[in-house]
Amino acid sequence: MGWTEWAETVEVEPSIYASDFSRLGAELGALVDAGARVFHFDAGDGHFIPEITIGPIVLASISPLVRGWGARLDCHLMVSEPERHFEAVANAGGDSVTFHVEVCDEPVRAIEHARALGLGVGVALNPETPVEDAVAAAEGADLVLCMSIHPGYSGQEFMAAALDRVAQLRALLPADVRIQVDGGINRGTIGAARDAGADLLVSGSAIFWNDDPAAAFRELVETVAGAERE
Repeated sequence: MGWTEWAETVEVEPSIYASDFSRLGAELGALVDAGARVFHFDAGDGHFIPEITIGPIVLASISPLVRGWGARLDCHLMVSEPERHFEAVANAGGDSVTFHVEVCDEPVRAIEHARALGLGVGVALNPETPVEDAVAAAEGADLVLCMSIHPGYSGQEFMAAALDRVAQLRALLPADVRIQVDGGINRGTIGAARDAGADLLVSGSAIFWNDDPAAAFRELVETVAGAERE
């Protein structure tokens, strides 16, 4: 199985980094019951980004639950030397791995490495990185992740300039390469991100920083569905 089966059309991906880790299993289970099928897992190393976030130990603890529920774990490596960590992600139960073009000198080799480990694979770009750099690096990838914030802290405001960048990506990439947006996705921005061409929509604080994350997730799904009908 791969991204075609995991996310057949538009997918809202709850970003685990924003969750309440004291209640992580319960929150993920409630989100699956609400319809979530792909979870976004942000790993940061304190070098490529300032924060040290979560890593393979946390991934290994939740992957049996998530996979048992029929959902998937989409791992975004905000780290230097990302290839060094692909095997750990695969062994811990990750389903897909995304690396940043800014820290990968040989993206073709990185994509091949991920495939050899049985992982889906994506290429990410930061807000200042030319779109063309990601397009050139993405041959053979499943998705391109357009950051709509500077990677790191949850709760940052959506950068409106990302909409033009998503539209450029959609125009330049093959139709079967998914476009993901991460950062500041909430009820006010999710429709515009979808309209620009994104079909994998990552949301952290807009889901988890609520009394009822499952209800917040359903609101986002309904909002993007309404935007598509208009």
